[in-house]
Amino acid sequence: MIDANKILPALRKVIDPVSGKHLLDAKMVRDLKVDGNHVSFTLLLPDPNAPYKDELIFSCIGEIQTIYPEAEVDIHVAVRSAEEGSENPLPQVQNYIAVASGKGGVGKSTVAVNLAVALHQAGYRTGILDTDLYGPSIPTMLGMQGVRPEVHTIYGVPMMIPPVYNGMPVMSIGFVIRPEQAVVMRGPRLSSIVQQFVRQCRWPDLDYLIIDLPPGTGDIQLTLVQTLPLTGALIVTTPQEVAIADALKAANMFRLENIGVPILGIVENMAWFTPAELPDHKYYIFGRGGADKLAKMIEAPVLARIPLVMSIREGGDQGVPAALHKDQPEGAVWYELVERFVQAVEERNRKLEPTKIVKITTR
Repeated sequence: MIDANKILPALRKVIDPVSGKHLLDAKMVRDLKVDGNHVSFTLLLPDPNAPYKDELIFSCIGEIQTIYPEAEVDIHVAVRSAEEGSENPLPQVQNYIAVASGKGGVGKSTVAVNLAVALHQAGYRTGILDTDLYGPSIPTMLGMQGVRPEVHTIYGVPMMIPPVYNGMPVMSIGFVIRPEQAVVMRGPRLSSIVQQFVRQCRWPDLDYLIIDLPPGTGDIQLTLVQTLPLTGALIVTTPQEVAIADALKAANMFRLENIGVPILGIVENMAWFTPAELPDHKYYIFGRGGADKLAKMIEAPVLARIPLVMSIREGGDQGVPAALHKDQPEGAVWYELVERFVQAVEERNRKLEPTKIVKITTR
């Protein structure tokens, strides 16, 4: 007689290649039934044609028959509904945060890296996904040039293991191309790479996945909102008028009715210049009040104003983020951002429904 209670430990030995969790933790098993020597259940997959489907089924049968060689195993495959988690390709990630800007050169990657490092240092499980495929700067800013991701084959599917910076997983196209190599590709290929970074990477359990976007509102941004249920977006800008005008466009893309990604707040970078020898002086090189103007237009708070100081720039160039120096002024500012950022995310999750993945329909 087959004991159903012994079938569950057997299925815990079978790993979902996408999430890295066993089938029960990944909530992929439904309607388990035992009738004499007959064992049946439904295996829930995000895609009924997933390339690993057959090997996953054979692994389930093999683990069950290791305990009960006489077992007749019948596995039905079904697609997970939204309630069962199909809306989130990485259920082990709690919050997806897009760091966006309307134009380049405003320090978006600097904000993404230092926010992630400060979150990690503050005890939050954090990862970084660099989707700026044309200009991947995250490896340089973390001192990870030359690092390559490991690739493990799981049920016939090659899965990349994100390299780790001080315990924080990081993925970037900069890990798979030469530093001097130009990235020349059209929209469909760009979208395919973003999909690979999401669906063919083994991301661990995370409180926050910080996603560094390229400037603008192009193919990569659209792919992202079609792939992940973004928790919210941070808009990075400088105070000057030309940056504010472009930041407004970036914010309004997320605010479109059919996209509906909440704006968590604004980070005003290079808000003023403070020379090291005059720490109490502020010179508003790029103007003043730009972030406040943008905040009124998009109805989002200004979460931080980051000064233009040489040590923050040097930290990015040298691969030693300023957020590592919490006891220094250039480091402390990132922990002030973390405090307000975490509050903004918690408030968003308390007041709003989860974001829906954008569906593209054709008529």
